Amino acid sequence: MKVGLSLNHSIMRNFLLLGLTIALLGVQEIKAQEHRFDPPWNTPPESALNFTVPGIDNIPDLYGDIENPQLTVFFAGNQFMVVDDLLASFKQEYPQYERIFVETLPPGILAKQIKGGSITIGNLRITHKPDIYTASKRAINEMADYFSHTQVYCYNNICLMVPKGNPANISTLNDLGNDKVRISMPNPQWEGIGEQIKASYRKAGGEQLVKKIMEDKVNDGSTYLTKIHHRESPMRVLYGQADAAPVWASEVVYQKLIGHPVEGITIPDAQNTTATYVAAKLKNAPHTQAADDFLKFMDSPTAKRIYKKYGFTVD
Repeated sequence: MKVGLSLNHSIMRNFLLLGLTIALLGVQEIKAQEHRFDPPWNTPPESALNFTVPGIDNIPDLYGDIENPQLTVFFAGNQFMVVDDLLASFKQEYPQYERIFVETLPPGILAKQIKGGSITIGNLRITHKPDIYTASKRAINEMADYFSHTQVYCYNNICLMVPKGNPANISTLNDLGNDKVRISMPNPQWEGIGEQIKASYRKAGGEQLVKKIMEDKVNDGSTYLTKIHHRESPMRVLYGQADAAPVWASEVVYQKLIGHPVEGITIPDAQNTTATYVAAKLKNAPHTQAADDFLKFMDSPTAKRIYKKYGFTVD
């Protein structure tokens, strides 16, 4: 009898251990799934050790060599996707520049960093002065006194990013006024695209639509204002937290290129906005020759091909 009880206890214990193991594996799988679309989406630079922890230590908008860079570029954040190809091609044509540091934060944040001279992200304080700053024509014009040279290099239009299959059946900007539609919206306070999207709302549905999306839906939580739209908006769409996100067309192109399940909804020309991007050399650029070489490269057929690959227009 005791042998039977002992056997039953042993079987029960094994079942419990098996169940616990399966549960733990399930939790690990869920945790992995929670971060399956997390940035960084770029190819990381080669290093002796890669210690990137999704959701904790990933720093997707700082790129390259932060120590003693030979060139520092502050790119408007929505152009993060070109960095890999652009820097690889630039280094191939100008092999003397081995250490390049790039930031791809929202342009409004980069502008504050330029004016203030530093930025802190987490526990990291950065005091690098940029050689080149790229942003919309309007943003560059507002800081004209900071630059010694400017040049236009590409253009972009707005579209709507939605989950693959478009489950909310979004087809127009006016659909975003629906109470049930969850929107991931760039905050106009520091993201240039925000004001341009508001202008598109105004063209589509007048001040009534602007108020509905930017006030009423913000207050009830169905419009979420991002801090870094080029990261947050795709992630909110991919993780089922948003039904639609107004973004630059290049952002949809890129997410599809890397295999993420999203679709783009075209906005008619009459309601759309074209952004003109300008590259500017800082008057106090620490690396004058490197800045000149990079601006020359940005005007080259190679750079233009790279921008076209990711959905920008260059003509």
